Amino acid sequence: MTEYDAGPVGRVRLALVSSGVGDTVRTFPAGVPTAAAAAEALGCDLAAITNSLIFDLNGEPLLILASGAARVDTKLVAEQLGEGRIRRASPNFVLKHTSQHVGGVAPVGHPEKIRTILDESLQKHELLWAGAGNHNSMFSITYRQLQEITEALELKVR
Repeated sequence: MTEYDAGPVGRVRLALVSSGVGDTVRTFPAGVPTAAAAAEALGCDLAAITNSLIFDLNGEPLLILASGAARVDTKLVAEQLGEGRIRRASPNFVLKHTSQHVGGVAPVGHPEKIRTILDESLQKHELLWAGAGNHNSMFSITYRQLQEITEALELKVR
């Protein structure tokens, strides 16, 4: 067993290290369950927080990586994808597909690859922060690194 085998955060660390990004995970004792709490703890712009939002697209998970300052326009995303209706996923659906709880979902470290959309507005920020698998952990990454390790399609999400 390696140091990266211990649950969701360990799987995120392993994914980051395996991809060449490196282990940039930070843990916060008070927790960072919302984008606003994370921005405050990190001392960064709310828009640099990358929310990992799981949606239900015809029974399949769709991960949208969106700015913490934005609200995803699911109709716009569905139109750009040429797909049907995108619905917010239930907590059980999120856990089933990510092995992570809502509020701590990371862009990586899931049991299976998830189709991913990256909010192109995030590229304005030199450094992004994303959830690292639980309510107490975040990791830093550049926009380009995030796009590469998730193989995300870059779109407008609002």
